[in-house]
Amino acid sequence: MSKIDTVIFDIGNVLYRWDLRCLFTKLIDDPEELDWFLANVVTPEWHFQHDAGRLFAEMVAERSREFPEYSDHIMAYSQRFPETILGPVEGMLDLVHALRDRGNPLFAISNFGAESWAQFRPSAPIFELFTDIVISGEEKLIKPDAAIFELALKRFARRADQCLFIDDRLDNIEAGEAIGLPGHHFKNAVGLERELKALGLL
Repeated sequence: MSKIDTVIFDIGNVLYRWDLRCLFTKLIDDPEELDWFLANVVTPEWHFQHDAGRLFAEMVAERSREFPEYSDHIMAYSQRFPETILGPVEGMLDLVHALRDRGNPLFAISNFGAESWAQFRPSAPIFELFTDIVISGEEKLIKPDAAIFELALKRFARRADQCLFIDDRLDNIEAGEAIGLPGHHFKNAVGLERELKALGLL
């Protein structure tokens, strides 16, 4: 097995906190209505269609026909997506800088819609430290499908056993490990820093 010298990050809830509720608490005052809306209208499952490559226009038009009373809220999902991102996960941007200062190549594989990524990316200069980032919505491949890992490794010009893949979802970690990609199931920056030091990356 090769020495691990490369780090591949997930983005949502690893580098940046993401929660649909963060936007819609600004638009729906009643807590029970908000819970119903997030369980039935703009749901994580519906959002993941965008991660998989569907365009905002198609999704919003379809959902607005189904829930016309919430058409403005559904449109807000597409126009104000960065407001679903609460900011960096505590300690993580410091770890990214520390890894880069040590000369470790940095990459990312993220389930992220192409249009929402285009809205968010300019606000996050940390990604200038990354050599390459695979975005699911651009590739129309989504974790935990092995194909997105295989595409990423080819594009990154890395073997799986050279890399540590960091993700908050266990199913994604297990999918990476199934093709030989060592994983860290992310909980917090403290636990990740401990593993990075154990691997000699920090």
